[in-house]
Amino acid sequence: MGGKIKELYNKLCKNEWDPTITGILIGLFTLMIMAWWRPWGAVGAVRNWGDWILYGIGVYSNPDTLETLGFMDWGEPVLNKSFWYNTGSVIGIGFVGGAFLSACLGGQFALRFPPVREWVKAVIAGILMGIGATFAGGCNVGGMYNALGNLSAHGFAMWLGLIFGVLFGLWLLYKEMEHITWGSGGAKTIDIPVPVQFVIGMVTIAAFIWGAYTYANYDGDAFTNYINSLPGILLISVALGYTMQRGRWCMVQGFREPHMTGNATMAKSVALSICIVAIGAAVLKYSVPVRAGGDAVLHPMNYVRGTFGWGGVFGGFMFGLGAMLAGGCGTGTLWRVGEGQIKLWVVMIVFGISCSLCSLWVKVNGWETNEVLGKYVYMPDTLGYGGSLALILFAMAAWYVVVTWNEDSNKLLLPM
Repeated sequence: MGGKIKELYNKLCKNEWDPTITGILIGLFTLMIMAWWRPWGAVGAVRNWGDWILYGIGVYSNPDTLETLGFMDWGEPVLNKSFWYNTGSVIGIGFVGGAFLSACLGGQFALRFPPVREWVKAVIAGILMGIGATFAGGCNVGGMYNALGNLSAHGFAMWLGLIFGVLFGLWLLYKEMEHITWGSGGAKTIDIPVPVQFVIGMVTIAAFIWGAYTYANYDGDAFTNYINSLPGILLISVALGYTMQRGRWCMVQGFREPHMTGNATMAKSVALSICIVAIGAAVLKYSVPVRAGGDAVLHPMNYVRGTFGWGGVFGGFMFGLGAMLAGGCGTGTLWRVGEGQIKLWVVMIVFGISCSLCSLWVKVNGWETNEVLGKYVYMPDTLGYGGSLALILFAMAAWYVVVTWNEDSNKLLLPM
């Protein structure tokens, strides 16, 4: 019996999970959090944290700026902008915490300090990712994965931009390896004893149970119902972060590896996961007559952004380039933060500040609301639910065929 318990622990907490199974689980958790309240994402958390950093150091002090950011409403603080109560921030806390839990239970957490050159790349990457996420209407999740999953056309725009951004980033990395030797030293790793990591993991589990319980039993003002709904957001986000770290699942890898090594495993996993989310979202968003008032459980316009156009393509390009320099996409950055990658801590902080500033600029100028960046296109309004699903499934099948063909032929490899 003891051997079987150890075997199960190893499978759940130590062994690397199969990418395909990981993609399926991520798709299912994505549908769970959508059904609970709202789709998940990474940039909402990172931008909220960037807002608070800039607010804390006094950059955001003008009342008009605070109103625009949502910190204040008619001069009163807005509770759901808080680090602890904003849904995007809670998702981020749960996601990073889930990755941290996975790393601790697997004995993989360590403080990993990068070489000097990687610190510089981290800053550049964070700036590019913040700009890209703003123009594309989200990071790789909100701008592509959950955008397509929520039947929004802007997901296709960012998908296209990501391909070219990742290819350009890969070309730059090749040039770096060939011509730049400066700053290759200085890497350092501080290991934590595995038994200590296990104890920290147990404390982390207790902390999340306490946090969910606290949210569920909050009482005292007009936001009570809002906060009482946060436990599901928190715990499902923990599951997402845990799953991604355990499967080392990174979407930018799905765009990079087919053109770097020919390996298409991650690309096929991402495509399959998007198909699962799109089908599930159609079920949740479709207006079934027996539902109260004929309304859908999930509002159809959730995660539909006005970036189906040049904004989505440009944003995808910038984000893909930044993700290549960072070594992880939006979600890849967060789960690597959870396992102690100090370079990604820097990326996350700069990403948040860059996204906050860029989002404020775009919002003040009304670029998205006035459809300067592109159009708001909820595909079922034009193609119906059947046509929208057919288009997304066909696109994912085409991606699958192309990367699988490339595994055998290596025709799409980017030469060094």
